[in-house]
Amino acid sequence: MIEVAAATEEAPGPHETPSGRRPQDWSAPLASVGGADAEVTRIAGKVEDGQRITAEEALHLHERADLLTLGRLADLVRRRKHPENRVTYIIDRNINPTNVCLTDCGFCAFYRSPGDPEAYVLSRSEIYGKVGELARLGGRQVLMQGGHHPRILSEWWGELISDLRERFPEVNSHALSAPELDHFAQYEKRPIEEVIRDLKEAGLGSVPGAGAEMLVERVRKIIAPKKTTTDRWLDVHRKIHEGGLRSSATMMFGHVETAAERVEHFQRVRDLQDETGGFTAFISWTCQPDGVPREQDYPEKATPAVYLRVQALSRIFFDNIDSIQTSYVTQGMKMGQMSLQFGANDFGGTMIEENVVSAAGCFHLSSVQTVEHLIQSAGFTPRQRNSWYGLVDERHDGPVFPANREDARPGVQA
Repeated sequence: MIEVAAATEEAPGPHETPSGRRPQDWSAPLASVGGADAEVTRIAGKVEDGQRITAEEALHLHERADLLTLGRLADLVRRRKHPENRVTYIIDRNINPTNVCLTDCGFCAFYRSPGDPEAYVLSRSEIYGKVGELARLGGRQVLMQGGHHPRILSEWWGELISDLRERFPEVNSHALSAPELDHFAQYEKRPIEEVIRDLKEAGLGSVPGAGAEMLVERVRKIIAPKKTTTDRWLDVHRKIHEGGLRSSATMMFGHVETAAERVEHFQRVRDLQDETGGFTAFISWTCQPDGVPREQDYPEKATPAVYLRVQALSRIFFDNIDSIQTSYVTQGMKMGQMSLQFGANDFGGTMIEENVVSAAGCFHLSSVQTVEHLIQSAGFTPRQRNSWYGLVDERHDGPVFPANREDARPGVQA
């Protein structure tokens, strides 16, 4: 683990790093006319040879490598892991059964406190209608998350997931998040393992990586002080993997974190993946500060170049995670297409519906035809997948593996 910074007597303000430098004061290095930094060249050689880089080396790349160098190395790693030149995507829908939440995260424009006039809980019939529409469109996944509701707990979710499995067996419930699962365990006063077991028995097929934000306690105390801690987020995913389910890992950056803290987040995720092998993919996106409750506390939105830099570095660093997913929902379709040259091999979901980031004024959803066109225009072959990255495309002439959550259990090989 790299050292983030020396401790100071006073806690830094929301826009400051521990060293006093604001994240937005950092300037990206330009391509060197007279040759690359010698250390960048050495680290690039390790990547080219297929060796794992350290956190210290990742930080050096972040701070000193120009964007084209990072893109070249990320593309090399992507092609090494995915030589078939495919880019995958999934037909899915994002449903938020409730927007009621107790954690009051300052970066979230979606949540409402209990009793708020705009608070809601969708009826079962509304949810069935939405998933039914998805199934008729050939959808394979429903991504369901809500807030930390004080009364809608694991039994309610288990009944919903069970109903959906019975009505729409072809649609996987990719649902909840580590903080939500931890919320259930705390309110119900029972072990997280039991919560995961019961939801799995109900039909939960996989778990999204939401709620990670930044896996660094200094940052979490500023942006999400009521949410699950770093160690707890990681341990819940450990228990998810031990319980036979796969999950994804995420990172929201571009707010109050330092470059070293971005790499610390990477390190914590890679260490857990070494232990369990349970993460299917890594997805990063920039904070969307427009219209959030504490908008005044956040710096300006990170630039597209910073997004590409961090995504490329994630592809280089995560030698043990197969897929890097772009975040076109926050970055826009063209940037999503460009990210395919910076290490991404998955375009994510078509997302028939999306509510959370759109609540912050960011609304980039698209059709299957548009997604396929962008993938093809970037020089790749588009293929539909399921939640576990098995190909379910009619143009694919091989077997579907993993075809379900049992195939995808951590440790199971094709």
